[in-house]
Amino acid sequence: MASNMDKKKYVGVNVVVGLTGGIACYKAVEIVSYLTQMGANVNVAMTSAACEFVTPLTLQSISNNPVVTDLFDTAQQGNVKHIALVEKADIILIVPATANFIGKLATGIADDLLSTTIMAAKAPVLIAAAMNVNMYSNRIVQENINKLKNYGYYIIEPDVGYLACGTVGRGRLAEASKIIEELDKVLFPNKKLSGVKVLVTAGGTQEPIDPVRYISNHSSGKMGYAICEELKNKGAEVILVTGPTKVTPPVGVQLIKVTTALEMYDACLSVFQEVDAVIKAAAVADFRPKITAQNKIKKKDEENNFFIELEKNPDILAELGKLKEKQVMIGFAAETEALLENAEQKLAKKNLDMIVANDVTGRDVGFNADNNQVTILWRNGKIESLPLMTKKDVAHEIVARLIKLIHKE
Repeated sequence: MASNMDKKKYVGVNVVVGLTGGIACYKAVEIVSYLTQMGANVNVAMTSAACEFVTPLTLQSISNNPVVTDLFDTAQQGNVKHIALVEKADIILIVPATANFIGKLATGIADDLLSTTIMAAKAPVLIAAAMNVNMYSNRIVQENINKLKNYGYYIIEPDVGYLACGTVGRGRLAEASKIIEELDKVLFPNKKLSGVKVLVTAGGTQEPIDPVRYISNHSSGKMGYAICEELKNKGAEVILVTGPTKVTPPVGVQLIKVTTALEMYDACLSVFQEVDAVIKAAAVADFRPKITAQNKIKKKDEENNFFIELEKNPDILAELGKLKEKQVMIGFAAETEALLENAEQKLAKKNLDMIVANDVTGRDVGFNADNNQVTILWRNGKIESLPLMTKKDVAHEIVARLIKLIHKE
């Protein structure tokens, strides 16, 4: 679950995880481990029944914090425990939440450490329900869940699946990834691209002539990498397909390194069906040598000219445009003349929703520069000319427009 996530995501975030007495307690161990690895400060509170399923020592070892279980335990000195927990909590997650515990909360009963903690909380509370299918469908339980929703609690409904009692039905604790996704939505409400997967291409490609020479361009990858950073800040899951570059990849993206246009083509097609959007900022070579020499080509004194026969590379964005179904697609047009005319043609020909056009002959803009000045053309004919700004700011503007396209604003 943590393989491609931003490892600084939860730094400075205080999470209280509460466990009640259900067989799904063991799944809470994975969630506490994940949050801790991602930088969160996790404090665990357990009911006495929860301690029958997993030991406090297990959660303490994973969270690196003492686990609290008893409202009246005087072994730990300091503030009243339930007050101390909620004062620093940014969010409280109850996983699993039994029918009994949900009933207690719905009726205002606070007779143990965890229920008392929640009653004193001002932080948002997420409740991941898990119980027998018949208990879950019981009218009283459903009324209690609806009551909690009306009070402002966040309910993570259980999944359908095989239950500990041997039956199959709704009551199984939601998968850890789903619980984390719901937690993110509450913690980071401005993450407007949460749950959205975006393919970004960046950098230039290198088309080999022989083992020591290649055809390429001046692309640095700075623009594409800035876009990835902005997408991550808005909560998107990012797949970055990148040509060779000296730029450090953003933390938390799925990185696919390629060298040639054909490799980038294959990489993009392999993930296209799983993404919601494509931003193609890479500068892909239009042509490649028809034959790549196996050994270094030697200079011959009697020859004044040397010819390389080239053949076309596939147009990656045009091919993706043909396959487009649900995807939002944004392209780039790096031009040296007839900027708007060329960009409009690419917008239509490649079935794009938006294209970002820039004149790469300008001073201190375009390839290798830290700044850019772009014109954005929309499918509906709208044209926006942006002033000179840093590539980071351009990335912000592009992603802001992607959000509009994704959410049809």
